[in-house]
Amino acid sequence: MKYRKLGASDLEVSTISLGSWLTYGVGVEGDQSKACVDRAFDLGINFFDTANVYGRGAAETVLGEALSGRKRDGYILATKVWGQMSDSDRGLSRAQIEKQLDASLKRLRVDFVDLYQCHRYDPDTPLEETMEALSAAVRSGKVRYIGFSEWSPQQIEDAFALKGVERFVSSQPQYSLLYRRPEQKVIPLSAANGVSQIVWSPLAQGVLSGKYRPGATPPKDTRAGSETMGNMIGGWMQPEILVAVQKLKPIAEEAGCSLAQFSLAWVLREPNVASAIVGASRPEQLDENAAAADLKVDPGLFAQAEAIVAGLRPAR
Repeated sequence: MKYRKLGASDLEVSTISLGSWLTYGVGVEGDQSKACVDRAFDLGINFFDTANVYGRGAAETVLGEALSGRKRDGYILATKVWGQMSDSDRGLSRAQIEKQLDASLKRLRVDFVDLYQCHRYDPDTPLEETMEALSAAVRSGKVRYIGFSEWSPQQIEDAFALKGVERFVSSQPQYSLLYRRPEQKVIPLSAANGVSQIVWSPLAQGVLSGKYRPGATPPKDTRAGSETMGNMIGGWMQPEILVAVQKLKPIAEEAGCSLAQFSLAWVLREPNVASAIVGASRPEQLDENAAAADLKVDPGLFAQAEAIVAGLRPAR
């Protein structure tokens, strides 16, 4: 496993991290979740990402159980706030940040989280209030560092412009060989301001593993074939995308790796990416993904792959 510094923080995170979106506490049983977490440690993965809204607390609860008993300084834990937790609980107001942070800490069975992220931007709360509340959380010792996810360049710049508040150290965008929008503004802006990317969906929810064939029914043991985990993947399951992805396989073979490993290595070629978040419902899936951290791929092969998928977009 390789490690990279997370922005202007003192955190050294594994370049492959384990996430819990649509999996732990939702589509994956507790025993399997713990087995995946245990395997992550075996592979050198030290970074775990979740959110309060995943299963409305279920993912945090399961992850907290899986991490319980381990030394707190032996892993880096990130969660998020903003999502709809009840009819009246949502957003980034001071009251919500205080309430949701305490609830997350309780579910995760810890006294602090290493990284607390704004899951999205909250247009209904003044940015000053949000940043002051996050800063208070850091100064209280309940949070070490703060980050954001899927904020616009203007929203990011507005946060950087505020005085007397804690600085963001991380950005969590969707980024993959099939989705390169962050390269336009978010990555350059982040790199200039001490912010690293923590990438979600680097495999386009598994499509970039090449396991979904055009015209074929998705296997039941995959995300696309699952009733509980497959509700967000439909946009990527377009025939033209699946056809193009199959054309990437020979390039990955030339690189001496699987397509999933090739796709993760492509994400990690970007210096501003600190970690690529992967999901896993079985421990052996982590074995393959973690191996991508050590890959050295000819840039020419990456260029070939980029040309094949250029212009493709997920359906809405």
